[in-house]
Order: sequence, then structure tokens, then C-alpha cells
Amino acid sequence: MKKQPDILIIGGGIMGCATALHLKKNGMAPAIIEQFSIGSGASGVNAGTLSLQIKRVALMPYAIAGHHLWEQAGRLVGFQKTGGITLAFTEQEATLLHQRMQKKIQAGAPINFLTNKQIKKIEPKLTDKVVAASYCAEDGFANASLTGHYYRTLLKQANISVYESCQVEKITYQANQYQLTTNQGEFSAPRLLMATGAWLKNTAALLNIDLPVNARVNTVSVTERAPRLVSQVIGHATGLLTLKQKKNGTVLIGGGWQGKGQPVNGSGQVNMQTLIPNLQLAQYALPPLNQLRIVRSWTGYEANVPDFYPLAGAINGFENLFILGCVRGGYTIGPYISQLMGEFILQRETALPLFDPNRFLQSSSKE
Repeated sequence: MKKQPDILIIGGGIMGCATALHLKKNGMAPAIIEQFSIGSGASGVNAGTLSLQIKRVALMPYAIAGHHLWEQAGRLVGFQKTGGITLAFTEQEATLLHQRMQKKIQAGAPINFLTNKQIKKIEPKLTDKVVAASYCAEDGFANASLTGHYYRTLLKQANISVYESCQVEKITYQANQYQLTTNQGEFSAPRLLMATGAWLKNTAALLNIDLPVNARVNTVSVTERAPRLVSQVIGHATGLLTLKQKKNGTVLIGGGWQGKGQPVNGSGQVNMQTLIPNLQLAQYALPPLNQLRIVRSWTGYEANVPDFYPLAGAINGFENLFILGCVRGGYTIGPYISQLMGEFILQRETALPLFDPNRFLQSSSKE
């Protein structure tokens, strides 16, 4: 007979899984409740970019630490440290690039600026129409499609209970226990962590908590295989492009261009009105892409709140109720902020501060 869990974690993405692993390592017995399958949400369908150049300044220490954790995972997640170049094509973009990167350099990111001669030496197939560029040797990417397999393996090795295709229908709190009613029966534990990404608003609403969570519908595309065109991760000063070529020759193109849909209605849909300019920007940066066919485009939901900082901490008015999510750049930051969340749940001092979810709540109630 399995031991009753010390904490129920709703959500089997990076944040739910990494927090569970940290808690188990430190003596707790977590159980994960996942509505679909492990790593099937944003954690598994994003572009896998691990670039310090596209992280917000205040989140840079979290991104650097998260990047190191992905590097430690290595080949298990297809990690590659390639270096990354961010391009500007106009004087206005160049000014924006320098302003943003200087702040990130001050925050600890190892970024420097390149001349056109240096760019051509590193990436000869990039466009000649570059006005300015920044470079970070630490940038790279992982294979997001391996996320689910990676965490499922670690969870199994740690003997953590995982319930997939498990839909939470009701949450109540009584006798110091959180009771979850699901399509697979009842679960209870004295602690509850909600880490459901774009579904966080709906999950919190089961306890009458109104979180201002919105969902972006980010689009990613992949080309057919091609000879080596580019070795670095390529970005744009506006943040509207990420581009990298994988070992098999396919080129992965992203940049946060928006599709259509809402999490409550199922998978998102690609929007041709945003897909086309995304691909045009990629082709402008790397002209040989004009010769390649797009094999597939897809979307993934990314949660955010009005200030675009994470929700990470305890909810006032409830005993042992925790929230973790809404992290821009969550693929990079996820493993580390999850460790911090684990330390917080264990009532230990965290190495870096968390992000109080109560900043958006007028009041919390158990009623």
C-alpha cells in the first residue's frame, strides 16, 4: 500500500516535476496529478531555446542557474551549447539592442557585441544587412520534445507517484487536508501545489481564487532537413525571432508569434497571418531558408500575468497552498525556480527570492 502523499502537485510540466523531485530528495512524499501526460504542455512543445539574451533583466540570475541545470542534464535532453547571436537590421533596432544587452550584461549575462566582420566569420550564411549584433557564448538549446521522457524517467527512478490523464474536478480543504476529486478517484494531502501553466487560472478557481492569468499561443515551425546553414542560436533585437539548426539538419523557427485558441478549448491553432511574417523574418536573417520547405508548424500555450513576472509562493488565507507558474522563458528558468519552490515548501531560506502570488489578490478565502 502506497504511503499517503505529503503534498499533491497538480501539473506535470517542468515546474511540477522538478519541484516533486526536489521535495522527494529532501524527504517528502509528493504525488503528481497531470491532466494529460508528463511534459505535454508548454514544457514539451516550445522551441527549446536556452538563450540568456532573451531573458528579462530581473530574471537573469534565475535564467543563468536554470541554464546550468539543463547543461548538467546534457544529452538526456539534447542539450547543445552553441553560442547565440542577436541581430539588428536598422539603426533603431541597433539602439534597442545595445540598451537591452547592456542591462543584461550588468545583470551578469556574459554578452558582448560583434562587428560585421566577426559575424561573417562565425556565420557566413547570415544576411549582409546586419547593423549591429550581440553574442553570448553560453546560449544554446535543448530538445523540448524530450522533456516528458526525461522527467518521467527521473520520477520513476525516484519512485514518485504520477497520475496521468487525471482531470481535477473539485478541490476542497477540510481537517487540514486538501481533497481532490478527479476522474481517477479521490486524493488527499496536507499540502497542495498548483503548477498547471496556462491552466493555472482554472485550477485556482476551484478554490475561488481569481488569478489574472492569460495565455499566449506561441507558434513554432520546423523545416525539412538541409546541409549546415547556421551553427549558433539566432535571434532578433525585438525578440520576435529564435532560429537554430538541429543535428539532423532541420531548422527550428520561433519567436513568440501568436496563434489562436484558449487552454480550456484544447490545443491552439496556427494563425497564417502571424506565421508568414515569422517565417519572412527568419528568411531575411538567413536567406538560404528561402530554399527550404516548412514541414510542420504548431502552437503551445505560455501563461503570463500583467507584470510578466512569475507566480511563486504561498497563497494567503490558506494553509500550505502553493502556486508556481507564469514564468516567461519558463523552459530555461523552470528547473531552478522549481528548486527554490521546493526549498520554500520545506520552510527553508531560498537562495533567491520568490515572486509573491498575492500581489494580484485583493483577498483570499476558503469559503
